[in-house]
Amino acid sequence: MGMGRGTGRAVGVLLRAVVCLGLAVWSARADEVDLLLVLAVDTSGSVNEERFELQKRGYVAAFRDARLVRAIQGGGHGAIGVTMTQWTGPAMQVWTVPWTLVSDAGSAARFADAVAAAPRQLFGGGTSISGAVTHAATLFARAPFTALRHVIDVSGDGANNRGMPAGLARDAAVAQGITINGLPILGLEPELDVYYRDHVIGGPRAFLIVAQGFESFADAILRKLILEIAARDIENRALADIDPG
Repeated sequence: MGMGRGTGRAVGVLLRAVVCLGLAVWSARADEVDLLLVLAVDTSGSVNEERFELQKRGYVAAFRDARLVRAIQGGGHGAIGVTMTQWTGPAMQVWTVPWTLVSDAGSAARFADAVAAAPRQLFGGGTSISGAVTHAATLFARAPFTALRHVIDVSGDGANNRGMPAGLARDAAVAQGITINGLPILGLEPELDVYYRDHVIGGPRAFLIVAQGFESFADAILRKLILEIAARDIENRALADIDPG
């Protein structure tokens, strides 16, 4: 028996509604990522050009590493949003690489290329970890993606010596649902890892990875990025990937 015109129109409207709803859901999911990550890089006076380049090359190598890509693809959405900023004094921060969607080797390589091409823009002004954290926290609102996890990744070679205490900035960020992980670079301050543990890191599952010096920064940042990107259900696999045997 044929379908009446009224019924046919109703079905057509319903089908169009379902298609539109499906497109809306797909669009929303397309903007969802597993993690929003701000990489905050120390460019204070103690970081000379050689040390800055060692940091930069470490980030570039990490995002070109297949193990990092596997960690990203192991998440529920198989993608992260990542950006980079340079910091030094309390009001001296420069956003150097915009928010980038990384989901595969190609997009990871493009982010690595952007990091490699970004020049150093700050050269002194003290070491204000508090300023770096406060600035980095504002960048999440400017991300074109959404995620349940917001993480600031702070690397540096010295304790906070300008601006408000680092712990106050950390607590303010944690109150916003942000996790702060740390990568203290030892050498100038041998107990910097203790300072980072007590005053810098905070939030759900916060941790730090220590670099014994700028020369070992690349290995440390790869390990750190894999651990903070990896979802809980693949963390053991990620650890096995970077600690074979």
